[in-house]
Amino acid sequence: MQQAVRIALHERASPETAADSPADKSRARLRDGFESVRARSLALAAPLSPEDMTAQSMEDASPTKWHLAHTSWFFETFILKDFAPGYRVFHDGYGFLFNSYYEAVGARHARPRRGLLTRPAVAEVMDYRRHVDDAMLAVIDAVDDGTWQRIAPLLELGLHHEMQHQELLLTDILHLLAQNPLAPAYRDAAPAAPAQTASLRWCDCDGGVVEIGHDGEGFAFDCEGPRHQTLLQPFALASRLVTNGEWLAFMADGGYAKPGLWLSDGWARCQAEGWQAPLYWQPLDGGDREGGGDGTWASMSLAGLQPVDPAAPVCHVSLYEADAFARWAGARLPMEAELETALEGSVRETRSLTGNLLSSGALKPLPAAEAGEAASPAQLVGDVWEWTQSPYAPYPGFRAPEGAVGEYNGKFMCNQFVLRGGSCVTPDAQLRLSYRNFFYPHQRWQFTGLRLAKDT
Repeated sequence: MQQAVRIALHERASPETAADSPADKSRARLRDGFESVRARSLALAAPLSPEDMTAQSMEDASPTKWHLAHTSWFFETFILKDFAPGYRVFHDGYGFLFNSYYEAVGARHARPRRGLLTRPAVAEVMDYRRHVDDAMLAVIDAVDDGTWQRIAPLLELGLHHEMQHQELLLTDILHLLAQNPLAPAYRDAAPAAPAQTASLRWCDCDGGVVEIGHDGEGFAFDCEGPRHQTLLQPFALASRLVTNGEWLAFMADGGYAKPGLWLSDGWARCQAEGWQAPLYWQPLDGGDREGGGDGTWASMSLAGLQPVDPAAPVCHVSLYEADAFARWAGARLPMEAELETALEGSVRETRSLTGNLLSSGALKPLPAAEAGEAASPAQLVGDVWEWTQSPYAPYPGFRAPEGAVGEYNGKFMCNQFVLRGGSCVTPDAQLRLSYRNFFYPHQRWQFTGLRLAKDT
């Protein structure tokens, strides 16, 4: 079973097709993408029991069963109801149970109570997925080219939506398993060999007027555009992510006990919730529970409780913690335009957008390799989402689409911060130069870390 899951985690390339028209090529590509993405969701859920899939560990998380049903509801609601003549809704109550936040679509079950939905059972949710899959494949194959032009953008949006939920499925199940005193593993993994911490150097950028945002080629979420100019002052980025070893030094120096390092709201949250270390860390062999970095620490991971690797990127920290660390280190957090500019330069240099993403199968952040004197920073893709100091706000000229799909991103542009680069559980096809993730500054359960920046 585990081997089958590992194989299914990898991206599947679209097969070659002899179709001549752009519509036929689009149809073949998205049909294959639909089958691949839907299969990967099931592969990610395969190691879980029905009990695992039903429980909800906190308000920000959702049960695996809900993720599997909600992503099916998305296709049913936005494609099948409108474009599949004679389509039979699987269950009249599912629209209420599995709508997430689409006010235009109707009322919905309260998010904090999703874990109370013991019914429908997991088996019925799987029947629902099969029902939707069969209908979707029939629509993809049967509709005329004119109708396909209307369906294709919604289908592509639905695929990227489900990829987002695949990442959420893994982060949510990690949070759930971390509540279990037995620290069970989602998936067993062999212990990693100790790694050396890559040296840190600074990569300079002259700044100036740069362009950021999606350029219109290929898929992007609406919040990634329009492409626009912005002015950057000269800056430098650290050549790699901040490591656990560096975070231990921050802790040993009383970083969690010095209010002068913290934003006011962050200090209040730190005190109210008793933060002394990153989420999931626990001290072993004399580790100091009062925030010191002495002793040995372990951290809950998708492979169960594991020793903290000093060379690996620190993970599961909030924006508040990341900002306090940057101030302690005499640096700052990057702006999102700085990270996008650096990533664009790296792609030009390496001709690739690759890193430790979901397809690697690691399911954890990995230490950086020694990069020598490369012009671009390492680890710009994968491992951990990198906090920025940029608020999640609309780009100049942004307009949300009309209708329910316009609720996808725009209405969340308040009180959240942008993260860039993807994580070790981000599906590979999800990443682009312009991809913007966003979370509230106190949230820690995602695979979130940081890179240092400074003005030059």
